[in-house]
Amino acid sequence: MTGEAWQAQVTGEAARAVGAWLEARGRLHKPIASLTRSDLEAIATAAISRFVVKASERIQARPEDSEDLIRLLLA
Repeated sequence: MTGEAWQAQVTGEAARAVGAWLEARGRLHKPIASLTRSDLEAIATAAISRFVVKASERIQARPEDSEDLIRLLLA
């Protein structure tokens, strides 16, 4: 999988994590302006957590193509 394809996949995974968080709390249909700071922080945590999992999997599967991810996660 190319870097661009992987990035698209991870973006989709993060979006699904955000959607799952909103849906689980019954807020999927509400406007974003109605979300609290706590809600937004939880959404960001869900997306970042999914990215970290997918990046870790990518590093394990293809360490030779993951130098940027390794630096990013270790920074």
